[in-house]
Amino acid sequence: MYEIKDKIPQKSKLKQPYPLRICILGGGFGGLYTALELGKIAQIRQPDYEITLIEKREHFLFTPLLYEVVTGELHNGEIAPSYKKLLSDSQAKFYQAEIQGVDLEKQLVNLQNGEILTYDYLVLAVGKETRLDVVPGATEYARTFRTLADAEDLKKQLQFLEASNIPLIRIAIAGAGPNGVEIACKLADRLKKRGEIRLIDRGNEILKTFSKGSRTASYRALVKRGVRIELDTNIEAIKPDTIIVNHQGKTHKFQTDLVLWTGGNQSIEWVKNLNCQHNQQGQLIATPTLQLAGYPNVFVLGDLAEIRDIQGNQTPATAQAAFQQAPCAARNIWAKITGRKLKPFSYLHLGEMLTLGIKNAVVYSFGITLDGNLARIIRRGVYIQRLPTLKHKLQVAKRWIFGKMKK
Repeated sequence: MYEIKDKIPQKSKLKQPYPLRICILGGGFGGLYTALELGKIAQIRQPDYEITLIEKREHFLFTPLLYEVVTGELHNGEIAPSYKKLLSDSQAKFYQAEIQGVDLEKQLVNLQNGEILTYDYLVLAVGKETRLDVVPGATEYARTFRTLADAEDLKKQLQFLEASNIPLIRIAIAGAGPNGVEIACKLADRLKKRGEIRLIDRGNEILKTFSKGSRTASYRALVKRGVRIELDTNIEAIKPDTIIVNHQGKTHKFQTDLVLWTGGNQSIEWVKNLNCQHNQQGQLIATPTLQLAGYPNVFVLGDLAEIRDIQGNQTPATAQAAFQQAPCAARNIWAKITGRKLKPFSYLHLGEMLTLGIKNAVVYSFGITLDGNLARIIRRGVYIQRLPTLKHKLQVAKRWIFGKMKK
């Protein structure tokens, strides 16, 4: 076993034989925002503590605004600032590496590059990964839409198709959840009459976990843009230029130029192999204080865990939930370090926001539904407010406001 040295500098020794190490795995909403919150705790801003955020990607991704990259409404730097930039004024340090596994008993993090890191406190926030092996041909021919690389790949493919002489660009989108609905509307606005977009889902409605107001506004936006909604439809296979579906016992084949896969997530393999309690879906079992059951020095956030409050209500696996969990996790880590009582996490559903095209969105909050351009402005403003740091918020807000003034 050996420690990460050059990349993660050792701190000077004070009361402890070595700095107390807080290791955060995963740089999404749960991981990054926990690191930033820990940095705000004045007592942790001392050489006694070493906070390390480990993530394989170089840039954070504000996923709710990923759709705007495809249509050119926002630039990469606005939704994907580097971790080093975001943590430049923080106590937390960023280390770019891919995780191979965790030994919970020995308190070790194994990295793909062969390095091993010890920890005193661990935060697991690596999320899930897209599962493509459920349909023949999906792994080979379907594209995911989860990362900045996915968005860039989609833009290049669209540019290639737009530059070709084909009269109609045919796109099939698997999954009528929020990702599928949002990207369908964006693509429809980009391609206009040249696009033929199918939104396919095996369920009997779009956005099944959303409010009636959001579903109605979204359905109206899809129909207005000519998106073909194929519900109660199973995808049986995907081929290089064809998608085969089954609707009410009948098989249909549609020609496609592009297939996007937006559903079907699964736990990462090394998370499945952790020596702890899992539910039937492979999620880790957490206590209401966000601690991993059986390991009080390990905190879990986001959709990799089943998190219930003290009443037994399960927290949804959404970015909004992870955003709320981060400050709770940071405070509870500090409480654990200092011997104070930990507070249970309580999720507050603030509402729903969906982009429904270039100049359209829907916002639902506390029983009120707004859609159209006003909802778009509200959504953009709320998300700017939720960006990781004040410096980045001001940069994005400035570009957005002055960009609107120039148009």
